Amino acid sequence: DKILIGGDVYLLPKMANRHGLIAGATGTGKTITLKTLAESFSDMGVPVFLADMKGDISGLAKPGEMNDNVAKRIEGLDSFKLKSYPVEFWDLFGQKGLPVRVTLSEMGPTLLSKILNLTEAQSGVLNIVFKVADEKSLLIIDIKDLKSMINHVVENKDVYEPQYGAIAAKSANTILRNLLTLEDQGGNDFFGEPALDLNDFIKVDDSGCGVINVLDAQKLSLSPEIYSSFLLWMLSSLYEELPEVGDADKPKFVFFFDEAHLIFNR
Repeated sequence: DKILIGGDVYLLPKMANRHGLIAGATGTGKTITLKTLAESFSDMGVPVFLADMKGDISGLAKPGEMNDNVAKRIEGLDSFKLKSYPVEFWDLFGQKGLPVRVTLSEMGPTLLSKILNLTEAQSGVLNIVFKVADEKSLLIIDIKDLKSMINHVVENKDVYEPQYGAIAAKSANTILRNLLTLEDQGGNDFFGEPALDLNDFIKVDDSGCGVINVLDAQKLSLSPEIYSSFLLWMLSSLYEELPEVGDADKPKFVFFFDEAHLIFNR
């Protein structure tokens, strides 16, 4: 009913309903701390999502092995035992786990504008493109669909400008160029169908343990635009889809994300 941090220091489940930060220099135990927290949350029936940046978290799926270092650390902890945890592996590229997909319609123009670093004028054109698609009941699934919609709107700007305002071809061309960066980094793998349902992450196994969702991010870390796209989409989805419940006894879902600097300006 509580998470052991070290010595006699505990984190109560109710207090885990807050934002937190694990920080430290290389080799100080950040990953071990993350794994310990993930295991403890799983034990109390709380699903977890985390990114495996270095390939050293997947071992949660198998029981650990006893050695002198482990024996020394658990001295006095009579309840400690080596065990495996329910783990689901995910991979935006679909190579080392279940593929992660999201449609551009679900991503939306506001979030996509931030990812593409668009100016206000360029964001306005992108909003018009999505608005036209919505009014025509057209789903923008992937980058190819978005390019087609942009070209359609520009080619027919005489039809749409009286209703939506000026549609600058220069802004449209900038958007198309920025989309090339997403494509080069794997955007064609990430944007598409079937779209991921956030509830796919929020599961418990038959014994009541929270499932630990591990995103393989070794290759993904080399594609910062796609990684930040995924993180921003997931954060926005969490805020939109999970209802406000006040001070719960424990979290409904715990989301760890590594390399947080990729989604902040400073």
